[in-house]
Amino acid sequence: MGRAENGPMGVVAALVRSSFLVDAVYAESGREHGITPQQGQLLCVLMAQPYGMGELGGMLRLAKSSLTGLVDRTARRGLVRREPDPADGRAVRIALTPAGAGVAERFYAETCRRIEDLTAGLGEADRAALAALLGRVVLENKVPEVFE
Repeated sequence: MGRAENGPMGVVAALVRSSFLVDAVYAESGREHGITPQQGQLLCVLMAQPYGMGELGGMLRLAKSSLTGLVDRTARRGLVRREPDPADGRAVRIALTPAGAGVAERFYAETCRRIEDLTAGLGEADRAALAALLGRVVLENKVPEVFE
């Protein structure tokens, strides 16, 4: 079941352990910007445009109650706001405030830099191959576009 520390790693272990790396980057970047990793994800998603709660729940893979709490906490910080949905008068969309846009841009840039640094030991060809393979996994599993 185990493996030698320097031996080959299987795909499951590699993906799970890499998710821990990315989660750690979100946590570190979030701490530096005074937000939680989940708030950072929300802000990054909203950089593209405002979204309705249903769309956000699908993109972030959160239950309605969890998403409502996340939006409430982020709104209390003045980083997002609820606005009427022009397509449905009964619904709201979540949008960045000017302060939220600034935090989102800084958090996004720092998080990208840190994630990029994770592959610093790889050559250009290996980085391209990794991006192509992970890109296929993401597309085949219909993961919403959360990060550019």
